[in-house]
Amino acid sequence: MKIYFASDAHLGAAIVADKREHERKLVTWLDAIKDDADAIYFLGDMFDYWYEYKTVVPKGYVRFLAKLCELTERGIDVHMFTGNHDVWMFDYLPDECGVTIHRKYYEFTADGKHFLVGHGDNIGNYDKIYMLMKMVFESPVAQWFYSKLHPDFSGWIAHSRCEGSRRQNEKRKEFTTFRGEEREFQIRFAKEYLSKGNAVDYFVFGHRHIMHDFAIGNDQGSRVLMIGDWLKNFSYAVFDGNDITIEQWTTT
Repeated sequence: MKIYFASDAHLGAAIVADKREHERKLVTWLDAIKDDADAIYFLGDMFDYWYEYKTVVPKGYVRFLAKLCELTERGIDVHMFTGNHDVWMFDYLPDECGVTIHRKYYEFTADGKHFLVGHGDNIGNYDKIYMLMKMVFESPVAQWFYSKLHPDFSGWIAHSRCEGSRRQNEKRKEFTTFRGEEREFQIRFAKEYLSKGNAVDYFVFGHRHIMHDFAIGNDQGSRVLMIGDWLKNFSYAVFDGNDITIEQWTTT
């Protein structure tokens, strides 16, 4: 049995020309792995925007949501992390789809290997403006005020913000490539975490949209894996009980 990790599908993103085909490709991959998957970890930003009103969730994603239900009903352990685009997940996915929600990084052990996994946007990140915005988005007070907006209007605001942020990052080419050991905040976090005496074999993160496997630690026995995305790379990580690798889904 294997453990799979995927992140950053950004389902519903305006940048995607054929949103249904984009979703179908993700669901096809899930169909292909469901027979040998013991657990699946979705490491954030699977939706480009998600907000749960008391009785309303965003339009679309029915194929992906149905697949989540099928996976959990088969007994597969499915975990979903909130990212910076879909931070406003509450009880819909756990109650309707049987998914476990995580709001910060999560540690577990499998086959003698210790994992620390998460979206990775707010660990080791010293961008004060970003962290302030993160605090606002996670504030119950801000969420309450946002819930008073009509879903059409709140959705328009969110999608506009997402597109503005995406265009800004595209202009910063260093954001879309590996920036070096000292400038990658996920690697800085991992090194600091190990320096405190914690033992982790694999740090697995999303958010950065790049595929990179970096060895760290005094004996280089630990690794930081940035697993790419399902927006351009269609990449994922898989642990087979002995080792973890980053792969790309190429089957249409």
